[in-house]
Amino acid sequence: MNKPRESIKPPFGRILTAMVTPFNTSGEVDYKLAIKLANYLVDHGSDGIVLCGTTGESPTLSWDEQHELFIAIKSSLNRKSKILIGTGSNCTSEAVEATKKAYKYGADGALVVVPYYNKPPQEGLLEHFSLIANSTPDLPLMLYNIPGRTGCNILPATVNKLMKFSNIFSIKAASGRIEEVTELRTLCSPTLSIYSGDDSLLLPMLSVGAVGVVSVASHIVGLQLKEMIDCFFTRDVNRALNIHEKLQPLFKALFMTTNPIPVKAALQLKGWEVGSPRSPLTSLNLEMREKLSVVLKSLQ
Repeated sequence: MNKPRESIKPPFGRILTAMVTPFNTSGEVDYKLAIKLANYLVDHGSDGIVLCGTTGESPTLSWDEQHELFIAIKSSLNRKSKILIGTGSNCTSEAVEATKKAYKYGADGALVVVPYYNKPPQEGLLEHFSLIANSTPDLPLMLYNIPGRTGCNILPATVNKLMKFSNIFSIKAASGRIEEVTELRTLCSPTLSIYSGDDSLLLPMLSVGAVGVVSVASHIVGLQLKEMIDCFFTRDVNRALNIHEKLQPLFKALFMTTNPIPVKAALQLKGWEVGSPRSPLTSLNLEMREKLSVVLKSLQ
C-alpha cells in the first residue's frame, strides 16, 4: 500500500477561508452574523479564518471596523481555529501599526499584501516587509502576492531574503501561475509554507509542493475541499481529481466578476443574508446570478 505523501506541516492548517464581511441593510458591519458565519466555516472544513482580506472588502472597511470584527470573531471561536487578519497597506507605517495591533490583540497571524498602486521596486518591497517583520517579531506573517490586484509582483528571490526573519515562513501565492510554487521552493528555504490563493489551482499547486489554500469557495464547499486535500495526501489521487473536476464550475462562477461579488451572492442563495458589497463594488447582476444559481444546484 502506498504511504501518505509527505509535506511541510502547514502552520495555519490546510484550509483558511478568506471570509466575507457581512453587512446589514444599512451597510454597516453585521458582527452577529459574522460570528455565526465564522463558526459555520470552522464546522465545515476550515482550519482557520482570514479576516479583512480581499474577500472581506478590506479597502472599504475602516481600521476600527476591522478591529471590532477581529475581536468579535476571536472571542466567539475561542481557539477552535486560527485567525489571521489582513494588515497590509501601500503605506508602510500604516501596515506596521495595523500589524502591531493584530499582535497586541492576539491574532494567530497577519496576512500582509504586497503594496498596491505605488508599485515599489524589489528593494522597496524588501524594506517594506522587513519593517513590518521587525515591528512584531513574535507574530507569524503570511506574505500575499496577488499582482493582478496590486500591480506589483514580489519575486521569489526577494521572498528568500525575507526569510531571514523568523516570523516570515508562509506566503499566499495568487499570481495565477503554478510555476510560482516551484520558483519559490527552488529559491527559498524548505520551511516556506506556500498556500494557493486560487481555488481552481489548489490541486495542481499541491502536486508541486503547496501545503493548502486560502479559499473563497470554502464558504460553499468547505467539506469537499477538505476531502480533496485529504485524498491527495493519502494518495487517493483519482478521488482528489474527481472532486477537483466537479468543483471547477463553481470555482469559475465565483470569479465571473470581481471577488467578492459572486461569493456574497452565492451565500445569499444559500440563505446567508450577508448583504451587498460596499461601493464601488456592486451586487451581482441578474444574468450572472441565474448562472451562479444553476452551478450551485448542480452541486446538490
